[in-house]
Amino acid sequence: MRLAVRTFTLAVAATAPLVAQAPASQRGTVSQMIGATEVEVVYSRPVARGRALFGALVPYGEVWTPGANKATTVEVSRDVTIEGESLAGGKYSLWTIPGETEWTIILSRQWDAWHVRYPEGQDALRVVVKPTSGMHMETLAIYFPVVGPDSATMHVHWGTTMVPIRIGAPPGA
Repeated sequence: MRLAVRTFTLAVAATAPLVAQAPASQRGTVSQMIGATEVEVVYSRPVARGRALFGALVPYGEVWTPGANKATTVEVSRDVTIEGESLAGGKYSLWTIPGETEWTIILSRQWDAWHVRYPEGQDALRVVVKPTSGMHMETLAIYFPVVGPDSATMHVHWGTTMVPIRIGAPPGA
């Protein structure tokens, strides 16, 4: 008696899910109601990793968007004031010019921009603020530590540098 031997080839596909590499600078968002006005900030959050930040990695006197990858955006649902200056409701990219004793804050009409390509000639507003110092923040954070019925302070905070930006919103329904 003769046995028939059959050979089968079994193809096995890899079934393990592919794991995407997380970006070095994770995306962050923060939104805050100031009275009837919503403020939303979308940004990437770089990590200090022991590096010297302002005056080194981020040079003084040069335009920088607080974040990485795409430019940080700020969207306001209604007209507001930034440091007492009027800004129409809308979406803007946020840029800064860091300095040792003062920072220039720039809101650009060109909100869809890459973080190293400042859209010259598109400024909607420029104001000057004074940075302060605080506890070390390893990952860049933008937050609202002070909120009132018609105003708030937004902080850009990385390392020990905190940059307060006052936002006023008119009362209303």
